[in-house]
Amino acid sequence: MLSSHEDPPQVITCKAAVAWGAGQELVIEEVELSPPQPMEIRIKVICTSLCRSDVTAWQSQVLPLFPRVFGHEASGIVESVGEGVAEFQAGDHVLTLFTGECMTCKHCRSSKSNMCQVLGLERRGVMHSDQKTRFSLKGNPIYHYCAVSSFSEYTIVHSGCAVKVRPEAPLEKICLLSCGVAAGIGAAWKVADISENSTVAIFGLGTVGLSVAQGANLRGAARIIGIDVDSRKFETAKAFGITDFVNPNDHGEPVQQVIKRMTDGGADYAFECIGDTGMITTALQSCCDGWGLTVSLGVPKVKPEVSAHYALFLSGKTLKGSLFGGWKPKSEIPKLVDMYLNKEIHIDELITHNLTFADINMAFNLMNEGKCLRCVIHMPK
Repeated sequence: MLSSHEDPPQVITCKAAVAWGAGQELVIEEVELSPPQPMEIRIKVICTSLCRSDVTAWQSQVLPLFPRVFGHEASGIVESVGEGVAEFQAGDHVLTLFTGECMTCKHCRSSKSNMCQVLGLERRGVMHSDQKTRFSLKGNPIYHYCAVSSFSEYTIVHSGCAVKVRPEAPLEKICLLSCGVAAGIGAAWKVADISENSTVAIFGLGTVGLSVAQGANLRGAARIIGIDVDSRKFETAKAFGITDFVNPNDHGEPVQQVIKRMTDGGADYAFECIGDTGMITTALQSCCDGWGLTVSLGVPKVKPEVSAHYALFLSGKTLKGSLFGGWKPKSEIPKLVDMYLNKEIHIDELITHNLTFADINMAFNLMNEGKCLRCVIHMPK
């Protein structure tokens, strides 16, 4: 039930999918969620989709923060607001943001960056404001993920880590704009700034890679080459603008040689959407000399260091990183919602499964088995 302005928010009990250890099945638990603290909002999660980075962090042994509530790609309705919050009120429809926008720091004031110094990517499993958790179970804290933790019926985020959206926008669709789809389109438009009649090579045809393809297609790229080891993805990829498909396993030479031969010396743009730092080098080698640009979007599962011969850069190639497609989240994501409602960008075709909250572990299995693009998890009404 949504809180009124007169009633101060109280601790609530709700169901959350709790991860108790790396790679262990999530357990639906009754947890306690505190009231929103100053500048925070409490959200009733309507839909949340599983992103590859959720799976990578859940499997990771590098920084084992457990118990933990994962999830960061979500839509919902504001249930209550904390002290000092003026831009939101109970009943507002919102998207969660895994990286926020405070509007006042050096990066938020610059047109060159979306890396907020106050509400940037949170890696320690706590809230930005006080470095504490809001979830607990039997008095013991439960860690957050990216200060969002949307695998729960309710969650709390900083008001700078949510964006209000038009109420007519379907929450079960636009939840994908809070990460994967926006990340891919933005990488094509804002980070690479793809030019008309260019050649593009995309490594990895998951949700992010297909969203890059969609962005490249809308920019008028002449040739968009999709590279993936699963040939079954090609038919789906065509709908997003992929013109050529390369399965590295079908060739007796390195895939970068295949791409260079197909593009008369290399693609104008290459995108690494897998999360493999070795593939970043391959993407660089697939670009043309002089102006070839490689953009890295994937979150590496192992070996975070990138290795590349200096000659790749001496020849004029460029490597850029991309977080959330370069979008300033609160300022610019509403434009993508408008574009979706105007049928200018596609989201629906990326949703391969709709699951109940009780079946959340099925979503993890489907992604691990490579049998889905996005699984949207619908919370109990």
